[in-house]
Amino acid sequence: MRTYSLDDVYATRKRRDSWWTVYFVDPVACRAALLVANRTRLTPNQLTVLSLVLGMVSATFLAMDRLAAGAAMFYLSFMVDCLDGKIARLKGSGTPFGLWLDYLGDRIRVVFCAAGLAYGQYAITGDVGYVVMGAAVAVVDLIRYVNAPQMRRVRETVRAEAEAETGAEAETEADADGAGQAEDDEVEVWVPRQRPPLSRRRRLTRRINKAMARRRIRSHLISGIEFHAAVFVVAPLLGPVALIPISAVASVLLLANEVVLVRRMWLFIRKHRVPSKGSREHVLV
Repeated sequence: MRTYSLDDVYATRKRRDSWWTVYFVDPVACRAALLVANRTRLTPNQLTVLSLVLGMVSATFLAMDRLAAGAAMFYLSFMVDCLDGKIARLKGSGTPFGLWLDYLGDRIRVVFCAAGLAYGQYAITGDVGYVVMGAAVAVVDLIRYVNAPQMRRVRETVRAEAEAETGAEAETEADADGAGQAEDDEVEVWVPRQRPPLSRRRRLTRRINKAMARRRIRSHLISGIEFHAAVFVVAPLLGPVALIPISAVASVLLLANEVVLVRRMWLFIRKHRVPSKGSREHVLV
């Protein structure tokens, strides 16, 4: 069996990831992945199942009002969840079924942990606000993970249609040039189009984005990962008084990020607008 080095594991990291993963998970997960790859025969799917089991343990602790233990188990569950992808890329053992299992496991873990957190606090205080909190967390997370793949499909479809349209136009222009060349022998000189200078704000934004890219941090600072970390790790560690405020702020920030992503998709579609030649219902199926 091949022996892997830490550099091999580092090569499996995503090119850009959430800041929570980069700074608080990967330093532990990479060394754990090295141990798993060299000392065990665990497969990515087995690691995904282990992550789900740890997530259920976290939900149980949260339901028992053992918030610190629940937070620690949720962090451990997410760290193991990061391992399955690293091991799959390291050994080339990833499968489409593994992708589905990982996706489903994440959703189950969030729903059960949200339910456990809400139940544990409602059983002690009788405050319906915790029930609303748990339901809101589950719904916001569901919106995020339903919206993301749909936006990806729409972008891929629009891009493919735009490329096909561009290719058809290029062929038409080439045919026209060939037909008219016998009548007109003038040589056209191509002049590159000058781009307008970037504004100070755009230059600053690009500079910040490049600095974040060098550190492997994604440009959007609030994603599902930070949302889960805030609700199921940070808030429980701070105590019951922080659960509702942090969950509310994290939910608002995540929804705001979704609005920004939807706006970017809308601008992308406007930029690559192609006349529809038929039904596009298949895009969202």
